[in-house]
Amino acid sequence: MQADMKFNQCVQQQALENSDNKVWKWHIQDPASQRLTWNKPPKSVLVVKKIQDASLLQPFKELCVFLTEQKNLIVYVESKVLADTAIAGDESFGAVIQKFCTFREDLDDISNRVDFIICLGGDGTLLYASSLFQESVPPVMAFHLGSLGFLTPFKFDTYQSQVTQIIEGNTAIILRSRLRVRVVKKGIIMTNGDSEGCRKSMQYQVLNEVVVDRGPSSYLSNVDLFLDGHLITTVQGDGVIVSTPTGSTAYAVAAGASMIHPNVPAIMITPICPHSLSFRPIVVPAGVELKIMLSRDARNTAWVSFDGRKRQEICHGDSITITTSCFPVPSICFRDPVNDWFESLSQCLHWNVRKKQNYLSSEEEEF
Repeated sequence: MQADMKFNQCVQQQALENSDNKVWKWHIQDPASQRLTWNKPPKSVLVVKKIQDASLLQPFKELCVFLTEQKNLIVYVESKVLADTAIAGDESFGAVIQKFCTFREDLDDISNRVDFIICLGGDGTLLYASSLFQESVPPVMAFHLGSLGFLTPFKFDTYQSQVTQIIEGNTAIILRSRLRVRVVKKGIIMTNGDSEGCRKSMQYQVLNEVVVDRGPSSYLSNVDLFLDGHLITTVQGDGVIVSTPTGSTAYAVAAGASMIHPNVPAIMITPICPHSLSFRPIVVPAGVELKIMLSRDARNTAWVSFDGRKRQEICHGDSITITTSCFPVPSICFRDPVNDWFESLSQCLHWNVRKKQNYLSSEEEEF
């Protein structure tokens, strides 16, 4: 990848010398100072489009024509996008399709071929684009063509000038942390009539949240939660959400969690309908390792999903290990990380929207 993501840690330590000893001074880095520049002009782009959405066909075609014919970029598109009859059957678009490079999810590795990503859709489209890259993620430009659009700050009306600005570089960027999740499942194999234990391990990169719930069972979910190897609590309720700051405005906020700016290095733990009046959501440092397992006396299994996908059952002896990933998602900002976030809070979630209180005149104050 040719992008040079220039950023600094939010908190830096500076040592100042004086006559007696060293004095440590904490310097808070401005999140808006994070910029994206290119070492050399980008040559390839991945276009991610929401599948089977007729309203996106025309924007998709316009964008691809612009990228291939005016910007001379190599365009990567997923094979199942081109399987749409409305695209494959468009003869006027056939010449552009011939220039595409195609790939298949979970089968083809494009991590070292793409310079940046353009998403057409809603927040789910960005989550899907993140899942395609299990290590380093190219910078992502997301257009708001879906329903909510909390993570998609760009409007498609002026896409040509906006894409051109991204290609030229020097734009604001925010590094959205992801969770590295490892699921270990205990299995049994039969050898010559004898049973032997075996373990199957799977790993995921998660942008929003890991959700552990009770699934179809009518019983309470009963799972143990460990932090750095120490049991901190047992979750008894409908389940638990482990989310990134980006995911704090998704399922977590609906379950009563606080909203955390994506620049804050943290992991959120939010219970889902806990059977306890004192179980409040908590925030832990980004560097810790969490482990979730079924309690020994749990009456039923649990189910886990990752950004709403790859849902699977968790049985006794299985474990889910979660920590902050070393591979964040570089999300390109419309303005800057702070203003974009508050704009999304206001426009998408209507944060602190209330009818204004009327002014009280001096005469009215006397009564």
